[in-house]
Amino acid sequence: MDTERKMLIFTLLLTAVCSPVFSGEWKATVAENLDALVTSCVVVPCSFTHGGGLLPNSRLRGLWHRQDKFDQFIYHEDQTRVLDNFKGRTQLLGHLGENNCTLEITEMKDHDNGPFCFRVEVVLKETNEPTKDMFSFVKNCVQFKMLHGAPKPVLTPPKTAIEGKPYTIICSVTHTCPSHVPKLTWNRGTEEDITEIHKHHGGNWEATSTLTFVAQAKDDYTDLTCTAEFYGGKTSSSAVTLSIKRSENYNHIIIPVAVGIGTAVIFGLFCVFMVKKYKKRIAELQNQEGTMLNRLHRLSQRARF
Repeated sequence: MDTERKMLIFTLLLTAVCSPVFSGEWKATVAENLDALVTSCVVVPCSFTHGGGLLPNSRLRGLWHRQDKFDQFIYHEDQTRVLDNFKGRTQLLGHLGENNCTLEITEMKDHDNGPFCFRVEVVLKETNEPTKDMFSFVKNCVQFKMLHGAPKPVLTPPKTAIEGKPYTIICSVTHTCPSHVPKLTWNRGTEEDITEIHKHHGGNWEATSTLTFVAQAKDDYTDLTCTAEFYGGKTSSSAVTLSIKRSENYNHIIIPVAVGIGTAVIFGLFCVFMVKKYKKRIAELQNQEGTMLNRLHRLSQRARF
């Protein structure tokens, strides 16, 4: 009796745990269209839900297969069942017990474009054999746009660089492989001058590097270059030419203007002096002429008498 009672209790508990799982609706959310850089890697965000809540990893098996071929696996926990072309290149990054089915594919090749679909199986914990409950989400599959050239970084510089003032420029690049973030490097600056941030935007990620330094006159007309190195070895670069504005004391303007004004003042004073001297000389000549005329007039008067 005790044995029968224990079996009955176990059966009831198993039914209570499993029935909402098996009867609930299973849904998957997969990023359907992603860029993939050839030779690099890609991470496919994936999650799934069902009416029974969370199940432990030991009760679930996650698989990825071709959309039209359920038995052609690109990921399987049993590597012998994975297509030869994908062996050693795929892994699940998510925990199935947390309803996370995120997939990573490395060393992307031209023909890895998909579509690929996720499949989940409920297994018996003791034997790891699948039950009849298997769900392939063939309407929610991922397809890749294969890129042969690495995306170029985008530079966001300020409008002007002022001599002696801090100058900050931002370099960012989008990618689809957060497990191997692209490395961003500058052609100048030290680690203390650079800060890096990694952000998630839907199915894409963005790596950002910010460079800050004090602009100098010697930096005028020099190139500032940011290079992105992707997993797999491909690189791309973007550059901007610096234009340095002189510091705000404007000595290079004030001094020439002051010299010009000083020269004009001196020339003006010289002109005034010369005019006065000229007028004085004319007055003297006029006085001398008047005296001479008076003498001639007196001589002419004497001659008459």
